[in-house]
Amino acid sequence: MTRTEKALKKLKAGTVIPANPLALDKDGNFNERRQRAVVRYYLDSGVGGLAVAVHTTQFEIREPKHNLLEKVLRVAKEEADKFEAAHGETVVMVSGVCGPTEQAVKEAELAKSLGYDAVLLSPGGLNSYSEDYMVERTRAVAAVMPVIGFYLQTAVGGRAFSYNYWERVCDIDNVVAIKAAPFNRYYSLDVVRAAALSRRADDITLYTGNDDNIVLDLVTTYKFTVDGKTYEKGFIGGLLGHWSVWTKRAVELFEKLREYRGKDSLPREILTLAAEVTDTNAVLFDTANGFAGCIAGLHEVLVRQGLFESTRCLNPDEKMSEGQKEEIDRLYKSYPHLNDDEFVKANLDRWLAD
Repeated sequence: MTRTEKALKKLKAGTVIPANPLALDKDGNFNERRQRAVVRYYLDSGVGGLAVAVHTTQFEIREPKHNLLEKVLRVAKEEADKFEAAHGETVVMVSGVCGPTEQAVKEAELAKSLGYDAVLLSPGGLNSYSEDYMVERTRAVAAVMPVIGFYLQTAVGGRAFSYNYWERVCDIDNVVAIKAAPFNRYYSLDVVRAAALSRRADDITLYTGNDDNIVLDLVTTYKFTVDGKTYEKGFIGGLLGHWSVWTKRAVELFEKLREYRGKDSLPREILTLAAEVTDTNAVLFDTANGFAGCIAGLHEVLVRQGLFESTRCLNPDEKMSEGQKEEIDRLYKSYPHLNDDEFVKANLDRWLAD
């Protein structure tokens, strides 16, 4: 079995994939040392994969004035290669892919040339295109390498899709997974039903990207009865911006939730934990201000831990909202069991070493 085959097998089994943020210094320049450090943090936390050049990494890395797309992809892959060589484990490498068909295909070709295993195909910024176009775009990218379909929430540039759209996406060979992140129960249900009833149901793994409903997504079994036959499907992995912080705890949470998948009942503590994680996400993603500080909020946690130097984003308008820091203070006081500060403290010097 090749390395990529092992990676795709791991993706299919379900795993933890944090969306990688972008490390900038206080002047707004790319900080490669800290970018490598945060990747090392994720790998040592026990994640199964890395998602790079996605929304959390900031779409602006593609702009010519920054020209960071290939650099950031390469840094993460180099660190993953070192980790694989040292530990004998396979890291699922996912690259974000954006733009109209021509751009998306070129980005997929770049990811493939760098040794990535799959691409997360973003619909962001393409709201004026028809669903037919978007399906054919998916098909074109899938001809290059395995595709993870993506239902992106409207608040950060996504759009609503019909159930028929997801039926057609699921029917495309080499669509290996779908990340559902509409932050909407109705829309998420469309994805699950389309995947469950697809002829390729066994070939498509569902990953939650619903940072507002992580715990319940990972323990829910969906059932659909058609013509007397019942079909089951559920989310068995997570590809999440939320998991870019307190990642050690995220891995522990994921392993804990595995134990309850398919069970007839859930302990009350799991339901309480679900609410705590959602409350945490509301603060980090700045839902009170329409997600304006969602990336900077994640950076703030990484700064507090010493992994990042600055909360700066490439877009100067993306920054912490008023009161967001105080809300993060509240999280630390209310849910100390959700942070992994001690783990980071014990390993930070090693991760920052050249």
